[in-house]
Amino acid sequence: MSRALLVVDVQNDFTEGGALGVTGGDDLARRITAFLGRHADEYDLIVGSRDWHHGDDDNGGHFAGPEGPDYETTWPVHCVAGTPGAEYHPRLDTTVIDVHVLKGQGTPDYSAFQARTEDGVGLPEVLAEHRVVTVDVVGIATDHCVRATALDARAAGFDVAVYDDLVVGVDDDRSARALDEVRAAGGHVDHSDMDEGLANPGGAVL
Repeated sequence: MSRALLVVDVQNDFTEGGALGVTGGDDLARRITAFLGRHADEYDLIVGSRDWHHGDDDNGGHFAGPEGPDYETTWPVHCVAGTPGAEYHPRLDTTVIDVHVLKGQGTPDYSAFQARTEDGVGLPEVLAEHRVVTVDVVGIATDHCVRATALDARAAGFDVAVYDDLVVGVDDDRSARALDEVRAAGGHVDHSDMDEGLANPGGAVL
């Protein structure tokens, strides 16, 4: 039985200064790197997901039109494939990520379970190939892509945990409700050990 870590959308456009910057995103990248410095070798597979949208269409209505975004189902342009905003945050240690998956290529995707490798292999197939049964979820944003990823993982039958100190959300109340949804679906909401000695977390790059 294998265990996987899903690092969801820790990208420049979702952190401070980005097109859809979430408060706390910069520090989250640092905290996840610290966590990886302590725990990467405890996972059989580490997957990083990214929004990777088309720049020449609305990605299935995901990008807002002239009427502007409603910040629920339509959004400003963000994470366009190949642009700096779509890249991982520089504080995130990507050297330990085993598989990179991309989502939202012409479609309004939120869940990493909708993502594929550059070779076109879907995340469910990647997890099946590695015989994963347990999935831990960290990343951005609690009330959107983290929520969707964790719920899809539960729906697919995985034992799921979200680390509540290794996610950040757009809206506090909506993020709390998202974590409640994960619990209601049979998932776990845990707390990492990053509050203990974060200044020197096993040699991690901060």
